[in-house]
Amino acid sequence: MVSSMTGFGRGRAAQDGREMTVELKSVNHRYLDLSFRMPRHISFAEDTLRTALNDSLSRGHVDVYVNYRNTRSDAKEVRIDTALLGAYLKSVKAAAAELREENDMTLSNALRLPDVTDIVEADEDDEAVKALTKEAVDKAIAELITARRGEGERLANDLTERLATVDELRGKIETRAPMVVEEYRIKLNERIEAMLGGTAEVDAQRLATEVALFADKASIDEELVRLKSHTAQARELLSQSEAAGRRLDFVVQEMNREFNTIGSKANDAEIARLVILGKAELEKIREQVQNIE
Repeated sequence: MVSSMTGFGRGRAAQDGREMTVELKSVNHRYLDLSFRMPRHISFAEDTLRTALNDSLSRGHVDVYVNYRNTRSDAKEVRIDTALLGAYLKSVKAAAAELREENDMTLSNALRLPDVTDIVEADEDDEAVKALTKEAVDKAIAELITARRGEGERLANDLTERLATVDELRGKIETRAPMVVEEYRIKLNERIEAMLGGTAEVDAQRLATEVALFADKASIDEELVRLKSHTAQARELLSQSEAAGRRLDFVVQEMNREFNTIGSKANDAEIARLVILGKAELEKIREQVQNIE
């Protein structure tokens, strides 16, 4: 069964004081388009995410949200701007001497001065973070694929029903087509008789020739055969598990082309009405196909 491009997946992994959560939100897109939102200090893990997603998905815009926590004792470090600290202490000492005041500045007090200390994320263990990322994103992908398949099943059921409607309309056109030629023969014969005013017989051979020319020009047999083949192909694509959205989109374009040709060749009001209904149904199918991977 085909998969939709819409879905959500979430995966979590934790080990040795590190915790990673990956969330995936997917919507339809012509190609696979990935957008990452993750902490800057673990941006090196983006390649791990990108590789896993490229290996598992073929189409869709996917927003990737990464939340990372490191509760290890070595997760953060304090950095001291010793040059700035020295400048503070030197200035305090000079001011105390100039003002003849006691220099009561201690090191602990100096460390509280603006911009002297900075608490930063410590350098991460790249391999440990990448392994955690892989575990979390694999879980998120599995959940996303399950959601996309569920939505894909719903889409496939809806499209199958619409393809049945297209087949029904094609059958009505197929039934109507021979009547168009016969009605043309009758009307042509009546017009000729009216023009002759009943003074002469209608040339049966000439009439047959004109009807044959009309029948050849208005023949839609090939279009009807191709249309039937296209609906069968669409059903087959819907039953497959691999990505079929692009091929389905192409098949729907071909079906629309056959309806256009039928409408232009048939020269019949009833067939024209059926063609309009068929094209309206195809437009609904096309909209749904845009969501299939």
